[in-house]
Amino acid sequence: MVNDTDLFSSYDQTGEFHDEVFGKESSVRQTYVKTVNHFKGLNKKDIKALTDYTTISFFNQGITFNVYSENKGVERIFPFDIFPRIIPNKEWEQVEKGVIQRTQAINLLLKDLYNEQKILKDGILPKDLILGSKSYCKHMKDFTPAGGVYTHISGTDIIKGDDGEYFVLEDNVRSPSGISYVLSNRQAMKRTFTDLFSKYNVQAVDDYPQQLLNKLLSAVPRRSSNEPTCVLLTPGIYNSAYYEHAFLASEMGIELVEGRDLRVENGFVYMKTISGDQKVDVIYRRIDDDFLDPKYFNKNSMLGVEGLMDVYKEDKVTIANAPGTGISDDKAVYAYMPEIIKYYLDQDPIIKNVHTYHCEREDDRKYVLENMSKLVVKPVDESGGYGVMVGSKATKKAISDYQKLILANPRKYIAQPIMPLSVHTTFIDKSKTFEQRHVDLRVFSLVGKEDVFVCKGGLSRVALRKGSLIVNSSQGGGSKDTWVLDKD
Repeated sequence: MVNDTDLFSSYDQTGEFHDEVFGKESSVRQTYVKTVNHFKGLNKKDIKALTDYTTISFFNQGITFNVYSENKGVERIFPFDIFPRIIPNKEWEQVEKGVIQRTQAINLLLKDLYNEQKILKDGILPKDLILGSKSYCKHMKDFTPAGGVYTHISGTDIIKGDDGEYFVLEDNVRSPSGISYVLSNRQAMKRTFTDLFSKYNVQAVDDYPQQLLNKLLSAVPRRSSNEPTCVLLTPGIYNSAYYEHAFLASEMGIELVEGRDLRVENGFVYMKTISGDQKVDVIYRRIDDDFLDPKYFNKNSMLGVEGLMDVYKEDKVTIANAPGTGISDDKAVYAYMPEIIKYYLDQDPIIKNVHTYHCEREDDRKYVLENMSKLVVKPVDESGGYGVMVGSKATKKAISDYQKLILANPRKYIAQPIMPLSVHTTFIDKSKTFEQRHVDLRVFSLVGKEDVFVCKGGLSRVALRKGSLIVNSSQGGGSKDTWVLDKD
């Protein structure tokens, strides 16, 4: 029986997965000694008080999300785990270099795909894969955005394998979300565990909003004013990430607007204000391409601004991220990232890809169909963990149904080996003890006209269900504060 003071006594360390906190024979890794000792000094009553405090704090701040699939419109608190994830400086240096390399390669890829298309002519990427993708935006052809920047904001999903090596799992370069939780988690930890936080030399994350604004303003159109105006365009209060939209706009000191607040006149974009129209130079959009401009995309969209693309292509407004960036986070294109990095930068990837089978390739499809129980199968154009099948957890019927989907539309599916994601010490409310749970890490990077900034933290997502590999909040996941140390 677990006593009231030893919250680690039932910690099940099977050794099956890489444990980031405990090493062999339950020894605490050096980086975590102070943290484990701190929590060993607490009892269940202390933990309950601390978790209740953070939950109420998040609720009062409105730090919530909505799950579309439930169709109930109920706002939820994003579960937060009080045991921080700590990344030594040397490890982080590799992560940061890898993310910068990847971000640079993706921007070069997008510039090429929408202009000369050398990578297609040289046969590195199949033409059909790109030009046949619904994420390829024909309206971007022969146009280069201001500053040459396509993906101002990127979210790179990274995992740690069983030997502690990092792998990139996904690239998110349309409207990656989650940075607000990074900043809010940090505030919660600093308030709740002040003593513990002060024992580590943790790098700051609170400069992200200012860095974001700087990067957006560095890529203003040539015809912008001396004091350019930047706005954040949201679909509105029913969007699952609305809290983040409002939070970022507030932190940057810019206006949060909906499509109805903007209009196009005389070749420029204007924002309605109580003192009259104000010209807009940069739009940080958090709506999908399809809803951006009814003149060019979904004609029924009420969320965008009619004529916006005309102004954009005349270089009179910047849209971040650029329309059409989704082609580079198509999961089928992800499979080619090592070749893309080599082609544009003449370098090997600093962080490896997870081996990926694309079902459109005959040999890959055959292997996938014959080995579904050993694979994770995903649609190339979904996010949030939707449509993902983990073969080892699936029933025979689910596998059979998925095989039919693949045969009907092989372009739409990829598969990857079931990666042994690392596990991390996590407080489980049901057992009132710490247990192992799988984690991943979303790293946020910003691209400006001159340089790339990587937020020295990131969103560590936790699969709170025992044994689950799905970390997304919409699928029962939670998050941790991520401490990147300044010195090891």
